[in-house]
Amino acid sequence: MRRSRTLVLAAVAATAALVLSGCNSGKGSPSAAPSGGNSGASGQDAATKGIVNASDHKGGTVTYEMKGTPDSLDPGNTYYAYIYNFSRLYARPLTTFAPGPGQSGNKLVPDLASGMGQVSSDGLTWTYHLRSGLKYDDGTPISSKDVKYAVERSNFAPKVNSNGPTYFNELLVDNATPYQGPYDDKSPDGLKSIETPDDTTIVFHLKQPFADFDYLVSAPQTAPVPQAKDDGAGYVKHIVSSGSYKFQSYDDGKEAVLVPNTNWDASTDPLRKQLADKIDLKMNIDQATIDQDLMAGNAQVDLVGGGVDPQTQAKILLDPKLKANTDNAYGGRLVYMAINSHQAPFDSVDCRKAVQLALDKVAVQTAEGGPIRGQIATSVLPPDIPGHADINPYATDGNKGDATKAKAALTACGHPDGFKTTLIARTERKAEVAAATAIQSQLKAIGIEADIQQFPQGKYFSDYAGVPNFINSKGVGLMMMQWGADWPTGYGFLQQIVDGRAIKDSGNSNLSQLNDPAVNKLIDDAGSNADQAAREKDYAAIDKQVMDDAVIVPLTDFKVFLYRSNTATNLVSTSAFSGEYDYLNIGTTK
Repeated sequence: MRRSRTLVLAAVAATAALVLSGCNSGKGSPSAAPSGGNSGASGQDAATKGIVNASDHKGGTVTYEMKGTPDSLDPGNTYYAYIYNFSRLYARPLTTFAPGPGQSGNKLVPDLASGMGQVSSDGLTWTYHLRSGLKYDDGTPISSKDVKYAVERSNFAPKVNSNGPTYFNELLVDNATPYQGPYDDKSPDGLKSIETPDDTTIVFHLKQPFADFDYLVSAPQTAPVPQAKDDGAGYVKHIVSSGSYKFQSYDDGKEAVLVPNTNWDASTDPLRKQLADKIDLKMNIDQATIDQDLMAGNAQVDLVGGGVDPQTQAKILLDPKLKANTDNAYGGRLVYMAINSHQAPFDSVDCRKAVQLALDKVAVQTAEGGPIRGQIATSVLPPDIPGHADINPYATDGNKGDATKAKAALTACGHPDGFKTTLIARTERKAEVAAATAIQSQLKAIGIEADIQQFPQGKYFSDYAGVPNFINSKGVGLMMMQWGADWPTGYGFLQQIVDGRAIKDSGNSNLSQLNDPAVNKLIDDAGSNADQAAREKDYAAIDKQVMDDAVIVPLTDFKVFLYRSNTATNLVSTSAFSGEYDYLNIGTTK
């Protein structure tokens, strides 16, 4: 999901190491948390256990701040977890996750739909019925045809909306003539594998059974879009709301202001509260400034949810009062480096193995901020995703790398003296750049010279890392990446980053361009198997095969380290959105 300054000072990591005794940095998944609110919850990690400062107080402005800009606020053209989370304020998908702490936030519930999907006996047909009385912010009724259109525009028009996942493309039945998308295909029927027999019913016909379909339709790609209001790339400037808030203004790259949707009816929506008088999203704010605003109570939420600046982290960890206002949680996220299997000499598995063996992951972990930012990872599937198995195929002493073994792998791939390549990272993500800098130094020790280039996170997938033609033509061999599960299953984590059929021209998430038939078959087997235990066995096998292919270098199983603003109400850290706070019902005491 979902995709997730200079090198961090040694003093910062050393400071963190002194105060981590109370932080969980060990192997294994976080314990299940109780559901429901807890208005008295306070202290360190309180929002991972309950809802902090639970309140139905109405009024005020909830201010979100973010470093950089989003890929898009268009619900059909986004693939960052924080926009999946935020977009639910103005875009209701068929299903979503109930607000709740930790693992209880993974509970899937109906949203726009009145119930979960009704699946046929052969597993090929899924039917949903919309709630009655649904309206857009302009007062017009929401129709099942608008949900169908939303799926068509977000999945079958890659030249216009390229950022989202490709699940629907791969699952929906192909017709004799491939569907060209709503901007090119002007027929009234549209995609025939989605039917809308009436205004409140939508039926999906699949190529093969898919056990996780209820999870799939929780994506904002199923949030309704009226075709008459869609002008393609320009839709982001005037999004029509189906949620509790609507857009008052949108200034690209600077600010978006939302206000209550007066045509939202609480009787049709058991999940949302509509507390704030205004929601103000401010973009391109430096992370250190965001941290200061949160601590001062001038902002309520860091939208990106990646955690505080390294210098802020050091300050917090030395002050018990500040530390009591933090939440440190897993969220099904992996920090890794993708190796471009189409870029010579990384088209050789031995050259890829050389990178795997060379890295001192402890040093990389330190560059990211220490164990409080995640345990060292040795495989692709995080420990809090079902199907995870403890494997370490490129084990080195203390996970600190082995130059001798790495150089032997370079010799095996025909480059005993090393080679040059390019390593890319996101400009706004200081910890990511710091990790890349540490990796650059480690690779240089075995003869691989990696030139680091930085690109903005808002365009990282649409214009750079996610564009195979760009990385292949520019000599990009290594790409920094962070990935969170689209939904809490092995399929929801793995498919978009390792399935060869998920590779696309822009907005691609399979950065390694892996297209291994063995992996693709295992993905199909898992997706169509009704037996959960068998699916989880397949996910473990996929993990092992991808590690054998050596195209992904796992670095850390990421933990967020968030500061909790005292002026925010209803803060709860949820696994469903990568450990971020659930944005659905945050209010303010200001």
